[in-house]
Amino acid sequence: MKLVFFSVTGQTRRFIKKLDLPAYEIEPANPFFEINEPFILIVPTYDQEITEVVNDFLDYKSNQTYLLGVAGSGNRNFAELFIYTAKDIARDYQVPLLFAFEFSGTSDDVESFKKVVSELEPKRN
Repeated sequence: MKLVFFSVTGQTRRFIKKLDLPAYEIEPANPFFEINEPFILIVPTYDQEITEVVNDFLDYKSNQTYLLGVAGSGNRNFAELFIYTAKDIARDYQVPLLFAFEFSGTSDDVESFKKVVSELEPKRN
């Protein structure tokens, strides 16, 4: 399963590196990349002005048709604002919110997220 992610401070990128799974990072300078395969999106929590490049990526060509779900990182101290970017994307693109973690994730988060990914992968005979 392909992971697509956006990172601002590097926290999300550190989480992705711990997963050791195929991943593509959305580049703010050029978010217009066509993915052409099912993916899970992982995003940090920031105001829309910062994360607008994620929407640019999703709206590019047929990318959003391959979006299976979204995971979000954030800081639980923000209470109801925790992972609001991921929640907004899940609502706006009508996909499930699959996972939430704090900062760059714990080892338990890594294992739990890998389980979520494996459950979404197509079964091979």
